[in-house]
Amino acid sequence: MKNHFYITTTLPYVNSEPHIGFAMEIIRADIIARVKNLQGNEVFFNTGTDEHGSKIYENAVSQSITPQEYVDRAVIKFKELGSLLGLATEVPGIKYNFIRTTDAEHLKSAQSFWQKCLDNGDIYKKNYKVKYCVGCELEKTDSELVDNKCPLHPNREVEIREEENYFFKFSKYQKTLLDLYESNPNFVVPDFRQNEIKKFVERGLEDFSISRLKSKMPWGVDVPNDPEHAMYVWFDALVNYVSAVGWPHKMDEFQKWWVETGGVVQYAGKDNLRQQSAMWQAMLASAGLNFSRQIVIDGFINAEGGVKMSKSLGNTVAPGEIVSEYGADALRYYMAREIMPFEDGVFTKERFKDAYNANLANGLGNLVSRIMKMAKDNIDRPVVVSDPEDFLKYLSFFDTYEINKATDYIWAEIGSMDLFIQNNQPFKLVKTDKTAGQKMISSLVVRLYSVARMLNPIMPETSSKIKELIIKNQTPETPLFIRKD
Repeated sequence: MKNHFYITTTLPYVNSEPHIGFAMEIIRADIIARVKNLQGNEVFFNTGTDEHGSKIYENAVSQSITPQEYVDRAVIKFKELGSLLGLATEVPGIKYNFIRTTDAEHLKSAQSFWQKCLDNGDIYKKNYKVKYCVGCELEKTDSELVDNKCPLHPNREVEIREEENYFFKFSKYQKTLLDLYESNPNFVVPDFRQNEIKKFVERGLEDFSISRLKSKMPWGVDVPNDPEHAMYVWFDALVNYVSAVGWPHKMDEFQKWWVETGGVVQYAGKDNLRQQSAMWQAMLASAGLNFSRQIVIDGFINAEGGVKMSKSLGNTVAPGEIVSEYGADALRYYMAREIMPFEDGVFTKERFKDAYNANLANGLGNLVSRIMKMAKDNIDRPVVVSDPEDFLKYLSFFDTYEINKATDYIWAEIGSMDLFIQNNQPFKLVKTDKTAGQKMISSLVVRLYSVARMLNPIMPETSSKIKELIIKNQTPETPLFIRKD
């Protein structure tokens, strides 16, 4: 019987086109999903789109269309990420799921979740006044603002909202959350993010608003038994992690993917730390469900000099633009190795091209061509290959989500093979000592297969191409990666 593993990305808003930061998140989640599958797990890989809230409503109104029409158009480019980024949409053993928060089943789940929290005495109504950032779709305290503006959205005015809303008793779950962090020191990865959220909770929790008056913001999930209110977008969106695996309508599926797996591994950006590792966990406790399994927090991708990417500055990079020129595997490589996990990274077209030329065109691509030319010219039949002996060591890096170290491990082997060829020159040896030369070339082919096997979750298309060349004892008709000048 197979073990099961559940992993999800956050759900990006569809108010703008997919950006390079989310491409990094979904690529890394895809890599982990593939690794878990290689380790013998049946995997549920969830992603999708968040389609409610003020930003969506504002954009629809500005275009004189309904919010539903707006999200139906906008979602297309997010669905296309599956093929664009080479995700595991059709890999045996991986169930790739794309959920929309406007899906009928999700709407039912969100309302059921609300009712569970209400029945548990954790939802109440009150009047309140708050500073609110529409960009974040979050309430803000004075300490979180800089010159009375949200540092993440400095071009938007912070709104003052005063109305009667429903609230969730977040304050009730301070001890529950601290106990969770204490009992599971690796609940949030990396450890400094766990320390950050622990300190946030230790300072004391304030109940947060979970509804909006429909007269002011009509685009959201209806609050059960109160037609005047719509759910706060974060409350609705977070529920997707359980609605995607059947809660509460298909409990056999939920048992399989959530209960038996110990919950979901959630990939998220650092701006999601509070929502994913505190708010959502409190909501789960209120609904009587077990916590998530683990929260993995990435940094941001910035432009040169650590400057935030924005359309107004003209420094944004679209994932499709990179893939159309370099291919999906090249982008996957960059996200896996060149941008460190957990810290902010820099992405520019110039940096990307330099890494591509050095490590893919001149590195991996050139090595494949050299070895397979020697094999084809000097060995009559395909070399017998097997899985790498050190595969477990390589896989261990993924246990801590250090995808860069796993990729470095592969490129260390690539560098070692290049050096071996340079020092031993098997292409010359085979002319003076055929048997010794063939043995040396065969050993290089075996090592190359190991590289291809390890590349499988990171660069799946490239991995398949290399293995096919080895099986057929062929040289590539065209370079795997063409140098860009």
